[in-house]
Amino acid sequence: MLPHYLTVKGRGEHEIVIEKSRFIAHIARVESEEVAQAFIQEIKKKHKDATHNCSAYMIGEQNQIQKALDDGEPSGTAGVPILEVLKKKDLKDTAVVVTRYFGGIKLGAGGLIRAYSKATSEGINTTGVVNRKLMRVISTNVDYTWLGKLENELRSSIYQIKEIQYLEQVNLLVYVEEAQKQAYTNWMTELTNGQGRITEGEMIYLEQALV
Repeated sequence: MLPHYLTVKGRGEHEIVIEKSRFIAHIARVESEEVAQAFIQEIKKKHKDATHNCSAYMIGEQNQIQKALDDGEPSGTAGVPILEVLKKKDLKDTAVVVTRYFGGIKLGAGGLIRAYSKATSEGINTTGVVNRKLMRVISTNVDYTWLGKLENELRSSIYQIKEIQYLEQVNLLVYVEEAQKQAYTNWMTELTNGQGRITEGEMIYLEQALV
């Protein structure tokens, strides 16, 4: 698992008009080629009356799955420019479909490349980008008398609370970077005077919005 990577926040849509042609960028997070293909087919069905539905996606930790489709536009003027934006922004597990409704004015190869690139870039910015950071979830199980102090300390610290479980005792689940694991454990042990039961849990990605 990668320590961190960038991807889109979720699904989004953004439209621009260039020389009377409408370019509608559809963005989605996809974690497999099957999901990417299903997304592309969904948009093509929704915009079956469009002149073109050009697409690209990049999937995998090492970007091992990459595909670009021009859907009738001159070769290399649509799908590849979309893919190049994904590469430039270093976005993993992301699919883009740019729908074009032709407005009657030909753009030429250079104009098409710029138009599809711009639509993709603006669509991604509208949708939002997140940094997914791999974190360890560490739980601290203590008596309820410690809750107020620990919650206050945590909320003013660099650590982020995932969840507080109100059981027979209170259980505080906190996201901790692997490199800070020992420092966090020592700090929590000190705060609870050694009375907290501290255990390591799962590794999970924490998302932080960038755009």
